[in-house]
Amino acid sequence: MKNLTLTFIFIALAIVTQAQTATEIIKKSEDKARGESSIMSMTMKIVRPTYERSVSFKSWGKGLEYSMTLVTAPAKEKGQTFLKLKNDLWSWNPTIARMIKLPSSMMSQGWMGSDFTNDDVMKETSIVVDYEPTLVGTETVAGKSCYKIKLKAKENAAVVWGSIMIWITKDTYLQLKTQYFDEDNELIKTEIASEIKKMDDREIPTKFEIIPEDNKGNRTIVTIDAVDFNVQIEDSFFSQQKMKSVR
Repeated sequence: MKNLTLTFIFIALAIVTQAQTATEIIKKSEDKARGESSIMSMTMKIVRPTYERSVSFKSWGKGLEYSMTLVTAPAKEKGQTFLKLKNDLWSWNPTIARMIKLPSSMMSQGWMGSDFTNDDVMKETSIVVDYEPTLVGTETVAGKSCYKIKLKAKENAAVVWGSIMIWITKDTYLQLKTQYFDEDNELIKTEIASEIKKMDDREIPTKFEIIPEDNKGNRTIVTIDAVDFNVQIEDSFFSQQKMKSVR
């Protein structure tokens, strides 16, 4: 009986250690991708079987509670702004001078007609806070040895995805591949990160390609054109008033 008890204790400790290790890997990866704060300029190319179009935008982020995204091109959409202010989500359309509060139900919809969701852009969901990570093994992605981690949505978490599978490089904690699954564990889309470059004070992927599972020929590619990490941004910057004037 004593040996059996010790066995259960060792198994329990192994499970706890694994969970802590997976959480630590995820946190290091998120910290590297986001920093404490960041300002990014990006270009998004939306590819469809019959057409292509591009959208340029700039984003400001601070921690997990604040983000703002400004569309800078094309002219038709220029000036549209999206804000995450703690638990509130807003959009501003200067053409019709209208401020709209976005419900959580819109987070799964495509942003600007792309394969990236509103949640991807506005960072409403945090994989650190809203998911339970499990280290399931190691695999090679693009020639790099990666941790393979499964993230399962926590009970009652208001999230878009039922689970996420993510591959993170062992040596540099870069997220190279991510697969998104619905509540029925069906694969919805895959994101591939590539073109690792020195941006500001760190090396990060600068190209992100989303490939939806069901829409053959559709894909969306986002390229980071410039980024500054750990910049000073006051909390007051993230406001409805600033949405109307930010450039």
